Amino acid sequence: MRLLSWIRKAAPPAPVGGGSAIAGVVREPFAGAWQAGMGVDSRHDLLAFSAVYACVDRIASDISKLGIRYVKQSGNIWQDASAPRFTGPLRRPNPYQNRIQFVKAWQVSKLLAGNAYILLVRDMLRNVAAMYVLDPARVIPLVAPSGAVFYQVAADPLRGLPEQVTIPASEIIHDRGICPWHPLIGVSPIVAAAAAGTMGNRIQQNSRKFFGNMSRPGGILSAPGKISDETANRLKTHWETNYGGENAGRLAVVGDGLKYETVMMTATDAQLVEQLRWAVEDVARCYHVPLYKIGADPTGSKTAANIGALEQSYYTDCLQAPIEELELCLDDGFEVPDGQGFDVDVRGLLRMDPAARYDAHSKAVGGGWMAPNEARAAENMPPVPGGDTPYLQQQNYSLDALAKRDKNPAPSSATLTSTSESKEPANGN
Repeated sequence: MRLLSWIRKAAPPAPVGGGSAIAGVVREPFAGAWQAGMGVDSRHDLLAFSAVYACVDRIASDISKLGIRYVKQSGNIWQDASAPRFTGPLRRPNPYQNRIQFVKAWQVSKLLAGNAYILLVRDMLRNVAAMYVLDPARVIPLVAPSGAVFYQVAADPLRGLPEQVTIPASEIIHDRGICPWHPLIGVSPIVAAAAAGTMGNRIQQNSRKFFGNMSRPGGILSAPGKISDETANRLKTHWETNYGGENAGRLAVVGDGLKYETVMMTATDAQLVEQLRWAVEDVARCYHVPLYKIGADPTGSKTAANIGALEQSYYTDCLQAPIEELELCLDDGFEVPDGQGFDVDVRGLLRMDPAARYDAHSKAVGGGWMAPNEARAAENMPPVPGGDTPYLQQQNYSLDALAKRDKNPAPSSATLTSTSESKEPANGN
């Protein structure tokens, strides 16, 4: 890959956005917060908070586990189609990732950095031969005076880039989150969850220190009278050495009216559990992930009776938008013709329990709008002879036929008797 020579001749493209937006650094809540020790954690530190990790892993895993089909429009329906030049790169996007790993890395980059940059490597016929998920910290979007978009990518040998290059937008799939400040700079949900994630990390660190001290809070030694600084320092050093850290809980003997008083707020007074629960809920809210999906639902809302409705709500509120964006990005990157495209198979996500599936298949086949072999294929069963045609029971009539029947008067009993007599065979001759 080489730097396009004509880029050097024109005016150099200008970078867009700020460095923090590209590198994924969460800005401080107000000027001077970092110097005062009140800044929020970085993106990498926020990932250490279990709720952030659980939300990112859940969304990325649920999307990456779904199969991706290539479909073609036939009339009013979309049917599976064979197109090796489109489906081949998805089976093995690059030498070190399979499809699931590739899609998961794509979604993780978008969820944590707000931007996912996919480098397309094409052959001589301009067919996509390989795809690489670029490190968002190494990519800077550029805009030329003409309005053309380019991407400056730093050297990355793993992705086949031995030196810094500038790549046109046609060779990069740029999937991004919401863009409140610039259409080329996406913002991750982690920006909105930064305060809650930082608070959750602080709570966990405080608990770690507390339990590391044998669950005994800090305190002060007080004397009834005045003591010199030398005596105070000697008592402090002696107390910390003999009764702090790993020695916490040992028996202490004091005299001269010395008293030990705790000064740390208890977990109950600080509402530690409630604060930690709120932090988890706020992170889940930013990622649109229901609490039961990350094991943090205290009400037990997930039951066997409502699991179908909950999964449908999870798909609609959380996964549908990124799945649709994934499909459109692949269509644009592969330059798919009209009437064709990639389709993420969400049936694996919305799969019902066996009893409900069988009941739905029975109603669909019995209703005449689904063939038996279609129901068998949905359950990964081979087709059977004669099962490609929908069936319907004979007693079903069209409304038009029933209307024509009702135009004639209903036959009376006398008419029925005379009709039956006329149909009896003649006796004798």
